[in-house]
Amino acid sequence: MMEKSGGFSATGLRRLREVLARHVESKKIPGLVALVGRGDHTHVEAIGTMRHDGGAPMRRDTIFRMASTSKPVAMAAAMVLLDECRLRLDDPVDPWLPELADRRVLKRIDGPLDDTLPARRPITVRDLLTSTFGLGMDMTALGSPIMGAIFEQGLTPDLPEPMPEPDEWIRRLGTLPLMHQPGERWQYQISHDVLSVLVARVTGRSFEEFLRERILDPLGMTDTGFHVPADKIDRLPDLYAPDPQTGEFHVWDAAEGGRWSRPPAFQGSGGGLVSTVDDYHAYFRMLLNGGTHRGRRILSRPAVRLMTTNRLTSEQTAARIAMATDNVHISYGQGQHGGWGMGMAVRTYQADYAPVGQFGWDGGSGTTTYADPENRLVGILLTQVGMSVPDPARLIHDFWTTLYQAIDD
Repeated sequence: MMEKSGGFSATGLRRLREVLARHVESKKIPGLVALVGRGDHTHVEAIGTMRHDGGAPMRRDTIFRMASTSKPVAMAAAMVLLDECRLRLDDPVDPWLPELADRRVLKRIDGPLDDTLPARRPITVRDLLTSTFGLGMDMTALGSPIMGAIFEQGLTPDLPEPMPEPDEWIRRLGTLPLMHQPGERWQYQISHDVLSVLVARVTGRSFEEFLRERILDPLGMTDTGFHVPADKIDRLPDLYAPDPQTGEFHVWDAAEGGRWSRPPAFQGSGGGLVSTVDDYHAYFRMLLNGGTHRGRRILSRPAVRLMTTNRLTSEQTAARIAMATDNVHISYGQGQHGGWGMGMAVRTYQADYAPVGQFGWDGGSGTTTYADPENRLVGILLTQVGMSVPDPARLIHDFWTTLYQAIDD
């Protein structure tokens, strides 16, 4: 074997495999699939088994629940509509989403739901694309009436009931006040699922149909979608949420008969996709290529730049950094990037081994997907252990730490 393999040192790739294997051997991670790519060179590791008690080995084509790593891919559907002038950044969303017209805003984040004042302006497309429309998952406001209402109404994936179909989902959302004025503050998650409804209404088709026609099919992402068909279900592992106290493996979502074994009522941009390392590699390479894939243009270069450049003001970025640094004990140190583009994190300061400008995101099901323009690098690591325990987060950290050491120019 050559001492250098496609921009990675052979020694570095060996060490990467050893570090990943150590996590599997610890019995904390049953199995994983990792892909690293630079230019035309791709290196894949499939280690361990589909189940925590053995079973079939992990394979390169194992299908994983992408959780929040769905966000960067699903966002591309809205970018197509921007490219085609079917949406404009600063248009109000009211014509498409009348449920979100005439918003009221809480006077204080922890106040009663009827203590509100009128929104200063309508919600715009830009507010949704940058996660600043005024509602989101705010871990600093847990226990407040508004967060309680968001959970009770089934407005977030999996807690405590499945999300209803899109028209009912957006109707329920429209009964709540905003937490912040439109455009004021970056908040996580909910804006992405609003985009699912917006794209479907603008195109007159289901969100998945439009995403498949314009993004997934042209990129050859044949294993990506919002559920796993019966003839592929053997490639989907059970998803575990280990007990935080005992570490005992609990099945959070079974493959057979589980949440992804049939089409969902709501095709959620925020966390609904299933995919493989090769499908995601095609997508992130397209972004690194400025929007083209094998000579075919998928997104315009300016659309890719919008998605992959920090879009937050310095005040918004400061709040996002504070959230990441103050919640390390909850998030196990995930998310120290600084900025946010459209659908993904963008590094604005070097907090670890990855350089400024790296973009992508992590998922609560033990997934991580980033691309790095400076090194022309894509890294993807997928597992079946949820972030109820720190083990998948530690695995993800070690993956990136060793991957960046393996670069050899």
